[in-house]
Amino acid sequence: MTVRVVVADDQELIRAGLRTVLDARADLSVVGEAADGVEAVAVATRTRPDVVLMDVRMPRRDGIAATRDLVAAGNPARVVMLTTFDLDEHVYAALRAGASAFLLKDTRPADLAEAVRVVARGEALLAPTVTRRLLDRYADRLPATAATADALAVLTAREREVLTLTARAMSNAEIAARLHLSTATVKTHVSAVLTKLGLRDRIQAVVLAYDTGLVRPEPPAR
Repeated sequence: MTVRVVVADDQELIRAGLRTVLDARADLSVVGEAADGVEAVAVATRTRPDVVLMDVRMPRRDGIAATRDLVAAGNPARVVMLTTFDLDEHVYAALRAGASAFLLKDTRPADLAEAVRVVARGEALLAPTVTRRLLDRYADRLPATAATADALAVLTAREREVLTLTARAMSNAEIAARLHLSTATVKTHVSAVLTKLGLRDRIQAVVLAYDTGLVRPEPPAR
């Protein structure tokens, strides 16, 4: 099955390079391009791609705001943020907006193509441990969200427990061992959490756990 991709970047040369890299793969196809965040939302709405490669810094509307718009509109496309700056603040803001991955523009072509495939499968590129580090560092610095503990009311007690352990960077196997469950059962609980909360992937579940106060940032080690 071909993964359909929209490329959003304000530099035409960058867009052309990304299209060349992706279209060279038999299982990837660029179905649209955008030169700014407003156009990115419009193109993704029209073409309904599987993945959007979104530059962080663009005119009219930046990539993080555009990602937030896509998520709010219920667009199922998963977003891979692209930037020349390896800044943790951007990573966390992008994840909070709904992005599933974050890559530097100097990423090797083969790695970029594989990242698109991974995200299209519903997986996230950032490891839970990396996500937790970012959340511990920046969760209290960014503006508050509308998310409250009430958002978790749809979860069962067991699902809340699984979400808490997920947010603490534990794998399904580790959660299973902690709760004396099978790995398959934990996977079922994680899927239920994502479905009930309307989340795209495990990374978004971790972000929500912090934003609702279910998990608190840990103080830096001394």
